[in-house]
Amino acid sequence: MRGILRAAAAVALVALVAGGCSGNGATPSSLTPAQRLGHAKHDFDRAKFIYISLNATQLPSGLPAALENATGTGTHAPAFTGTVQVRTGLTITAPVVAVNGTVYAKLPFAGWSQLDPATYGAPDPARLLDPQAGVSELLVETQHPKQTGSQRSGRQVLTTITGTVPAALVHRLFPSAGSSDFHVVYTLTSDDHLHGLTITGPFYAGHGDATYNLTLDTAAAPVTIRAP
Repeated sequence: MRGILRAAAAVALVALVAGGCSGNGATPSSLTPAQRLGHAKHDFDRAKFIYISLNATQLPSGLPAALENATGTGTHAPAFTGTVQVRTGLTITAPVVAVNGTVYAKLPFAGWSQLDPATYGAPDPARLLDPQAGVSELLVETQHPKQTGSQRSGRQVLTTITGTVPAALVHRLFPSAGSSDFHVVYTLTSDDHLHGLTITGPFYAGHGDATYNLTLDTAAAPVTIRAP
């Protein structure tokens, strides 16, 4: 009898642990890649402050201007404050604030000035955080998503999901983008938080493909973002 009771208790414990792995009874491994990307969008869109780091790892030669990297914190207003580095013959690094659809940069010898980021081959950084047209929209518009593996990063296990993104969606972020689809690689945590993504394609129409890596922290410290 004791053996039967022990076995029953063990079964109950296993069921309890399994049920506690997910609030809705579904673990990440039981979800499709598209469902996991949908969960990641929901999580991303709920975040109040998001730290982003966008870096070019491959840029085609011969570009008159290009975005090399951008780091900072933003909100879904959308708004952004941070630092942006662009290449226009010379490399220029400047503090940037983007709010209410206007981008301001603190330029050498000129101070804070309004500018059109497209002139420098760059997007409005705040647009990356727009729930309707930014990074999180790419998640649910990704075509043919496929889980391709996992890797450990410290104590986390990150799942890799690949797919393609229509050029029209990227063009809303990068006005210089061409008309061919983009290849995207997402990394998601075990609880479907978006850890980062790598996207490759014709960011600069008429030139070769470029690759950008984006890493995110959806628990960034609060910041005040206002026009300078």
